[in-house]
Amino acid sequence: MPVLEISNLTYSYNNQKNVLENVSAQMESGKMYAILGPSGSGKTTLLSLLGGLDLPVNGEIIFDGKDIKDKGLEYHRRNNVAMIFQNYNLIDYMNPVENVRLMAKQDPLPILMRLGLTLDEARRNVLKLSGGQQQRVAIARALASDAPVILADEPTGNLDEDTAAEIAGVLKESAHEFQKCVIVVTHNNEVAKQADVVFTLKYGKVQLV
Repeated sequence: MPVLEISNLTYSYNNQKNVLENVSAQMESGKMYAILGPSGSGKTTLLSLLGGLDLPVNGEIIFDGKDIKDKGLEYHRRNNVAMIFQNYNLIDYMNPVENVRLMAKQDPLPILMRLGLTLDEARRNVLKLSGGQQQRVAIARALASDAPVILADEPTGNLDEDTAAEIAGVLKESAHEFQKCVIVVTHNNEVAKQADVVFTLKYGKVQLV
């Protein structure tokens, strides 16, 4: 059974031309999904809808068999999804442990070290970390939450090719090892190669690669 499903989803800005039109797809736990498509194809819009940041014009977003509107978008954002942003969105006066602790019920150190940070780095101000290290902190924060779905918007966009490949591997491993449903919007074909399933958005429609 899919943990997250979109059914006949249509979205437009200010009732203008549809950005997404009758989009349907299913996502399961334990898998990494990549969403590809040219700029303006609706990738980030789709991710925002999946995250409960906005409502579609028509159609449904279904989590665990129920429309996310039933319990409300705020409940969905707080309990069902964790988001990883391209610009990390870390609290810059905190260290990694403190950032992850905001989401975690358990000790943040094991998950940070599992993602490749040393004990020293985990206690260093995040502004003194490299981009790749900061992105690992952002991933750790998402993994530390109880949310079964991780939504990542261009998580490797600011990183060099080697680091991007490492981060993509971490996301895939997170899906497989932690049984999360990981959905990544990306322009990077190397990231897409790591995914279990690849969707392409074209002309407002989803195509399975």
